[in-house]
Amino acid sequence: MQHEFYRDTWVEVNLDAITHNVKAMKHHIGENVEIIAVVKANGYGHGAYQVAKTALDAGASILAVAFLDEAIALRNSGIHAPILVLGATRAENVDLAIKYNITLTVFSLEWLYEAKQYIQKDTINLHIKLDTGMGRLGVRNAEDLASLMTFVSGSSLFAITGIYTHFATADEIDLQYFNNQYEKFLELIDSISHENILVHCGNSATGLRFPGKLFNAVRLGISMYGLSPSLEIKNELPYSLQEAFALQTKLVHVKKVPKGTKVSYGATYEAREDEWIGTLPIGYADGWLRSLKSSEVLVDDKRVELVGRICMDQCMVKLPYKLPVGTKVTLIGKQNNEQISVDEVAERLDTINYEVTCMITSRVPRMFYRNKSIIDVSNPLLTNMTREC
Repeated sequence: MQHEFYRDTWVEVNLDAITHNVKAMKHHIGENVEIIAVVKANGYGHGAYQVAKTALDAGASILAVAFLDEAIALRNSGIHAPILVLGATRAENVDLAIKYNITLTVFSLEWLYEAKQYIQKDTINLHIKLDTGMGRLGVRNAEDLASLMTFVSGSSLFAITGIYTHFATADEIDLQYFNNQYEKFLELIDSISHENILVHCGNSATGLRFPGKLFNAVRLGISMYGLSPSLEIKNELPYSLQEAFALQTKLVHVKKVPKGTKVSYGATYEAREDEWIGTLPIGYADGWLRSLKSSEVLVDDKRVELVGRICMDQCMVKLPYKLPVGTKVTLIGKQNNEQISVDEVAERLDTINYEVTCMITSRVPRMFYRNKSIIDVSNPLLTNMTREC
């Protein structure tokens, strides 16, 4: 297929890895627990449509996103599976949720009062969010939950199809706060009738570590992409994860510079001897941040160092020897026996792996692989994109 992009930097997304990770979770938790595949933030930077389709084919039955816009984009891409919006939606847009058959999250009685004004007909499906200790959205006590349920039961415009919470520390070794949240969740759901609806409190970490506490659904986010929810529990995982994300570029210029030559803004790097310097067409506007200076990338199956400050669209690398223009350079991913993982990049940035894949901007095209063959390319910068998935 035509690649549909005209620059030498791209993300490779291994859809076989996504399939493996979904199927492994399904095997781990059993057939009676549904998988809600979380594809918010453009599938954590991987590509929402392609990941959603792959996850559904692998055994997920529901999708989850952060905002209504993301849900509508999936519908417009041809996704027909149930979609849950996890974040807040403006009450005035409830009619759009009904139009596109999207389930919204409700977390206050006031929202229901307001939303009622905008429903012309039909019924909106809702999941109730409980705040058991995350401190974001959610109903916090049994009294408020009872009031919400009473209001809904008196109206044909609203249907409660699920109830859930989110754990703040499920990926940490110390489980005291996690257990407190779990007990509060039990207390709240036991105060209402919750038969025949989805009950989900588990994220990836909960699904991996505590499959017996999932009720009838789990929200599969970070581990669907082959990444551990935290470094703390990485060695405790019950099955192997396959990392799906790789960031690639190519040498676009190679030159030999004499000792003492300065490289990039601020002239902060000086060649210590005659050196081969390569230029890469990726920079902080692509999400390869300035703070990654002096980090390593893979060239010709070897680890080499970035030199000088990272620019908006380019950065430079010290090569071990002369290499031809067009040589592949891996910033995240594998070259034979060498690998730079998402976790390694996260450690350099003093952040978490979630942020690394999300920070690679949309101007970097995504190439989707299955059975080592390109099956699709996503490039929002071009309007003549074709989809072959």
